[in-house]
Amino acid sequence: MVKTRDDPARQYTAFARVFAMGTALPSFCPGYVLAFPPCCDSLGVAAIGPMDAHMTEDDSDAGSAPCFAHLLVDGHLVDPAAARDVARFRSAERARLVAARALSLDAREKATAALTRGLDRIIPRKAGLTIAAYWPIRGEPDLRAWMSAAHRDGASILLPVVIEKSSPLEFHTWSPGCAMARGVWNILVPADGESRTPDLVIAPLVGVDSELYRLGNGGGYYDRTLVRLEPRPRIIGVGLAGCRLPSIYPMPWDVPMDEVLLSDGTHLVRP
Repeated sequence: MVKTRDDPARQYTAFARVFAMGTALPSFCPGYVLAFPPCCDSLGVAAIGPMDAHMTEDDSDAGSAPCFAHLLVDGHLVDPAAARDVARFRSAERARLVAARALSLDAREKATAALTRGLDRIIPRKAGLTIAAYWPIRGEPDLRAWMSAAHRDGASILLPVVIEKSSPLEFHTWSPGCAMARGVWNILVPADGESRTPDLVIAPLVGVDSELYRLGNGGGYYDRTLVRLEPRPRIIGVGLAGCRLPSIYPMPWDVPMDEVLLSDGTHLVRP
């Protein structure tokens, strides 16, 4: 619940104002105290339930403000109907774009070579740079040869690791030939890698929109992670040509890419 110094009407006004701006409650309302009720988990993601689930009969008679916790997602106030519509749109676009990754071997090799040349052009492979890349799944561009070359040049290479479902990722050190283990969803991760904070993150794109918001695989892990990294790293989304969309209809928790590199040579930079 959000408690104000005044009456319940001002509580509702504060929520409505935050919802209209799509702003995280803790940063927008310094004069309010955000105390998640029992229906929320440790991340502030509320279970869906009746709005009066935490009100007693005496509370309702007294005119207490309703609980808005079921509208909170990771600290953001969200309209459930709008979120549902966006999720359906993204699911359909994700399926279409993943299917479009079914390239011939020759086309895939050309796309990978073009991305490698593009990465060499925009990323200095210097000693001491810490780069978070990824292990390819679901037809994503395979950058492992580029990762190995960057490692030889002295960069530290990290891979994302899911420690707990629906929680932020960790980035663990990787090197060519290191021991790998099956992680969550059977994705290979470094078996003994050290957790590090990257200077630069290379994120695989399923799609990307005109404002450089990323359409990913749907788990929300990159958004959940990138917003919490301090200092914020340089974020580059990489993907195959043909993955651009007018909009993914970004939600308050979506984190835009700083740059996007596609296999047709497109290099986009966020203003």
